[in-house]
Amino acid sequence: MIVVNTDTVPGMRVVKSLGIVRGNTVRARHIGKDIMAGLKNVVGGEIREYAKLIAESREQSLDRMKEHAQEMGANAIVGVRFTTSVMMAGSAELLAYGTGVVVEPE
Repeated sequence: MIVVNTDTVPGMRVVKSLGIVRGNTVRARHIGKDIMAGLKNVVGGEIREYAKLIAESREQSLDRMKEHAQEMGANAIVGVRFTTSVMMAGSAELLAYGTGVVVEPE
């Protein structure tokens, strides 16, 4: 599956647009990680626990978006974007979305 954040894929042409594809995940913070983050907030530095959590969320959202695109018959996704939103205190959604397309070599 080709996944790009541009509207085109170099060397390929879009022969069919299948519509919006998306994948999301909702993750909650962990009390143990919050304690470590609180300590980092005092002394400064990267909060690795949260960085890992968001990286895992991003990958899961991408995987789910690719699955959705495959179900629609796409072999590529163009215009990929990410967005986040707070669902409730301590949890957030990460959404990956784009346009599922069928591409072939030029």
